[in-house]
Amino acid sequence: MKILKLSIVVLAAFLAACGGKKENAEEAFLKSLDSTKQEGPSISEEVIGDILQQIPAPLEISVLLKESGQKYNASLLNTTDNTSRYNSNFKKALNLGIYGTDLGYTNIYEQNQDGVKYMSSIKELADGLNIGQFFDIETIGRLATNSKNLDSLLLITTQNFNSINHYLQTQSRANLSVLLLTGGWVEALHVVCNVAQANPSKKELQETIGEQKVILENIMLLLSFYKDSDPNMASLLADMEGLKKEYDKVNITYTYKESTFEIVDGVMVIKDNSTTTIDITPDDIKNIATSIKNIRNKIIS
Repeated sequence: MKILKLSIVVLAAFLAACGGKKENAEEAFLKSLDSTKQEGPSISEEVIGDILQQIPAPLEISVLLKESGQKYNASLLNTTDNTSRYNSNFKKALNLGIYGTDLGYTNIYEQNQDGVKYMSSIKELADGLNIGQFFDIETIGRLATNSKNLDSLLLITTQNFNSINHYLQTQSRANLSVLLLTGGWVEALHVVCNVAQANPSKKELQETIGEQKVILENIMLLLSFYKDSDPNMASLLADMEGLKKEYDKVNITYTYKESTFEIVDGVMVIKDNSTTTIDITPDDIKNIATSIKNIRNKIIS
């Protein structure tokens, strides 16, 4: 089951602090937080880690779109002109996730000029959250504008998302990790819905949208941890409830079949014979697309 994942290329930017700089970085980070103390329950790193494990590696959605024959379309993305609008930690974190997905999209299509613009916006938002000191923009810029270095960029992205997620949790700010995750996922789903509607014959895109029912449930679970202590989180969760109503119409059926052994290139491997069937109609996709568009518009406005 291929579940579309966040292109959190933005998180490649968060390089671990070293030596004496770490203490200053942490102090600056804490001073930058909103004046209202986050009093929601602390979510264990294991819980968030388990949910993150269900979201595949960076850039998968962009790769899927490119392989489907879809041409690059910058109009699907959140314009970098909006960056200055985001003046709260809530909006900055959500749109940091969104711009991370957008950067991944530009990278896979090798649109270097657009990529540089998104890196600049990402840097600005990261600085606004006082985690920009972990952003090595020269290194990321060099990798992101050279398609031959894509594997290196992916490796850094994966490693440093784990690092920044751990850092935020040690500072009792796991809520920012949740927002980064949510923003990137919203943008990815928004893009896929638009492409799927324009290409109704692409069954894989339709199934990818249907599979997000599982991820939505996990994101809502994370948001629910903060609904009683953070009105912004409560509002976002309420919006997700509307999306869930549309996903309730999508049926995912898992049929178990016993695994078998087979020889592949002289090596015995286990073959998973179980299947997953996703029942999703064009009307379902249209309604999901409308719902995610409304959520996204609130986030990027």
